[in-house]
Amino acid sequence: MDSVEVKNTNDAGAVQNQYLTFVLAGEEYGVDILRVQEIRGWDTVTPIPSTPDYIKGVINLRGAIVPIVDLRTRFKMAAIEYGPTTVVIVLRTNGAKNSTILGIVVDGVSEVYNIKTENIKVPPQMGQEMDIRFVHGLATIEEKMIILMDVDQILTSREIAAVDKLVA
Repeated sequence: MDSVEVKNTNDAGAVQNQYLTFVLAGEEYGVDILRVQEIRGWDTVTPIPSTPDYIKGVINLRGAIVPIVDLRTRFKMAAIEYGPTTVVIVLRTNGAKNSTILGIVVDGVSEVYNIKTENIKVPPQMGQEMDIRFVHGLATIEEKMIILMDVDQILTSREIAAVDKLVA
């Protein structure tokens, strides 16, 4: 896998966070880099019966059982065949009671950006038809919009508990 270049898009001294960006169906998304545990190439997973279709299965990551979520399926996007750029980003989420490690399958990793907090805009309310619980904010960088994700919303605590129960 190629290395990911850090791009500084901000003024010196401004409060900023780093975001790892990735591509999903041609759009660029970002996650707080402090939540990223590692980036892995796609590999087979152990499927778990009776789980939602967006949970591809689990992997054993240094003794921890980690659920793997296909973000295309989770976001109701068209499925594609996994290719050489398909990766799993292993993230740490903060639930109501404890933190959880999970992996998200994405089309490819893009960049790491330093984004000033003041440049993150709240997503617009689109009515009940649009589920924006996954979106933390929006940022414009180099003439493109990046959707910043709330990783704590990818799986609910109930979904995490159900997977934990099945693999226990």
